[in-house]
Amino acid sequence: MSWNTFGRVLRFTTWGESHGPAIGAVVDGCPPGLTLAESDIQPYLDARKPGQNKFTTQRKEADEVRILSGVFEGKTTGTSLSLLIENTDQRSKDYSDIANTYRPGHADYAYDAKYGFRDYRGGGRSSARETAMRVAAGGVARKVISEVSILAYVAEIGGDRIDPANFDVEEIGRNPFWCPDAQAARRWEALVDNARKAGSSLGAVVECVASGVPAGWGAPVYAKLDSDLAAGMMSINAVKGVEIGDGFDAARLTGEQNADPMRPGESGDGPRFEANHAGGISGGISTGQPVTCRVAFKPTSSILTPVESIDREGNATEVRTKGRHDPCVGIRGTPVVEAMMALVLADHKLLHRAQCG
Repeated sequence: MSWNTFGRVLRFTTWGESHGPAIGAVVDGCPPGLTLAESDIQPYLDARKPGQNKFTTQRKEADEVRILSGVFEGKTTGTSLSLLIENTDQRSKDYSDIANTYRPGHADYAYDAKYGFRDYRGGGRSSARETAMRVAAGGVARKVISEVSILAYVAEIGGDRIDPANFDVEEIGRNPFWCPDAQAARRWEALVDNARKAGSSLGAVVECVASGVPAGWGAPVYAKLDSDLAAGMMSINAVKGVEIGDGFDAARLTGEQNADPMRPGESGDGPRFEANHAGGISGGISTGQPVTCRVAFKPTSSILTPVESIDREGNATEVRTKGRHDPCVGIRGTPVVEAMMALVLADHKLLHRAQCG
């Protein structure tokens, strides 16, 4: 069966294809009485939309969201919110050459093996176009967790990492890579442009930090905050790895190195932590520290460089994908990572409230 819904209390369902007339989302479980308008959601979509510079796909989509239900006189009603974005710049003819051929690394073969046919126009449902609706739903989720601030940025492209000593929050919005290191951003201009001109693509690592998350969100065993974060991030197109806190680096530490020492905090504020190797989550429950994760995006599978493949009849062939594609999908994946962080945290806030009041 298909599974297009994410979340428990705050649930969202996305629908639509890359080259269909529109894409959309239905958000259920949003508390009533929250101030909400299209203008609250649009800035996040503007950060993700294509065609903003030469380092992203040149497909031109305004990605203007419409709220069709669930809001009355500027307030959420508690009923389902329906969000819609029209597709306006499809070029389906670009994909006619791969109608019967599989792009290695893409979902073409897997979809065909499962369903017996596939929508080859831009990948249909497997296209990253779907993530626009995650970002729209994430805009709603941020209203639920107004006490939390979320920041994502690109920390690595093509194996070239930022220097933590150069980290500048203000720099993130000044360059097309969401990069906090001005020197790295300048290097990446040549790196990504060279990949684009060569008809190739690059992978990236996005880091995300949520500050203001109180202690207590999450639950033991099967509803861990970190396991839901991992599931949410892994559901993003092209994501192949997720780390919470130190992630794999924790396996290289000793017990005392990996510990997050606690000291008495100010009255009523809980402990003061001396480190945050755990990424703000212990036993699946938030500790009150910043919640942190790292998300690894693979290189875009649709490339102009010929790659060996087969057609639907099993004959050997080569694939060269025409069309407009991101030379580094992780760049536009950054707002999507923020959205999934917001959606998971909002869901766990409501779950916590339901059980603990």
